[in-house]
Amino acid sequence: MAGVKRERDAEDEEEEEVRGKVPDRRSRHCPYLDTINRSVLDFDFEKLCSISLSHINVYACLICGKYFQGRGLKSHAYTHSVQFTHHVFLNLHTLKFYCLPDNYEIIDSSLEDITYVLKPTFTKQHISSLDKQGKLYRAYDGTTYLPGIVGLNNIKANDYANVVLQALSNVPPLRNYFLEEENYHGIRRPPGDIMFLLVQRFGELMRKLWNPRNFKAHVSPHEMLQAVVLCSKKTFQITKQGDAVDFLSWFLNALHGALGGTKKKSSIVTKAFQGSMRIFSKKLPHPDLPAEEKEALLQKEEYQEKMLESTFLYLTLDLPTAPLYKDEKEQLIIPQVPLFNILGKFNGNTEKEYKTYKENFLKRFQLTKLPPYLIFCIKRFTKNNFFVEKNPTIVNFPITNVDLREYLTEEAQATEKSTTYDLVANVVHDGKPTEGAYRIHVLHHGTGKWYELQDLQVIDILPQMITLSEAYIQIWKRKETDDGNSHTGA
Repeated sequence: MAGVKRERDAEDEEEEEVRGKVPDRRSRHCPYLDTINRSVLDFDFEKLCSISLSHINVYACLICGKYFQGRGLKSHAYTHSVQFTHHVFLNLHTLKFYCLPDNYEIIDSSLEDITYVLKPTFTKQHISSLDKQGKLYRAYDGTTYLPGIVGLNNIKANDYANVVLQALSNVPPLRNYFLEEENYHGIRRPPGDIMFLLVQRFGELMRKLWNPRNFKAHVSPHEMLQAVVLCSKKTFQITKQGDAVDFLSWFLNALHGALGGTKKKSSIVTKAFQGSMRIFSKKLPHPDLPAEEKEALLQKEEYQEKMLESTFLYLTLDLPTAPLYKDEKEQLIIPQVPLFNILGKFNGNTEKEYKTYKENFLKRFQLTKLPPYLIFCIKRFTKNNFFVEKNPTIVNFPITNVDLREYLTEEAQATEKSTTYDLVANVVHDGKPTEGAYRIHVLHHGTGKWYELQDLQVIDILPQMITLSEAYIQIWKRKETDDGNSHTGA
């Protein structure tokens, strides 16, 4: 019962604090500010009291970095301040500073860097300049970094999610939307709907990744990933390797829905990534049937080609089957295929057989609308009942000026002004199918340079090295027709 009472007291205290009614809150200068240790402050983790594990009215001790609940008499923060003579605390919800155990509010402009790290904010002017400069910033720990090109912690086995979050954070319209909380603050969700947590956490992560005043040159996606585990009902975990394409697909659709998007109503996700295509589908008779029966069936309505208009958020590109032969030195030959060969799937003529449990279909595809940002997922993995196989084929692709005009219908060719794309992100899977690792190449728009990120490691990379990797997910940016200053990345 005492625990329940304490939690209730903490809630009341927080309510009063938000309304400005805590009686003994005298604002004044604090003599203990020089005891603050910025190098131990880390606001990337869940805002929970380290003792009660409650998330109500939590304070960070600015001397040791631990979180405690409440600041009233006998509260965990109060007890900590008396026991360890740590005096300066920050309320993680109201962003107000207090001196304990004396319990007065501290007003001091020298603390603004701490509140900014906890809750970075971006002006429209700041956002509009992000891709126009490549200034290096110095973190409090002394390391220099480029905002946006920041390592993400691999907590245990979440590199599959890290690379997707890194890729999406380098898509300017999506990033810009999430950097300003006002853009989605007013979206109404049904009571009890937890999916909006994804939107809030993704926004917080974007602001941390692009923060020019970080204390350290990397970010932990801990709270973002906890929201993913919760909202995906543990389909995606932090402790078990997942598939980056599965995660990307789920995350984009979940984000679209949480932002109030539907099949008819757009969101920032569909505005950035959604294109459309025609799918021509023809049912095939069972291969074991006699020839005359097949002929008879092919005359029926059921077996005639049907056309379906469909939208997409990404295009799946199929790799040719990898050969199994070895060369004279008994080395497996890694095959290579040009990107335009596997894009042939969408030229409107190439037919491919698709088998379901009961029926077989022949399908062909043709694009009708191209999105501002086009995502390719290269199908490297095939799953059967027993194991997952990986196709190691290297895809040869140019980094700039990929023209997709020939994959559009004639009507679309007449209306689409720009059909040329430049690469902005390239996710790579290295190693075995089930226990491999992920890394990502991203283009920094401000400098035109490429960087490779693998968890906390960030290095610059030559563009020609990117095409030698086992690319798995790619994001391409459409060139604007008047865009004469597009970075070549070379």
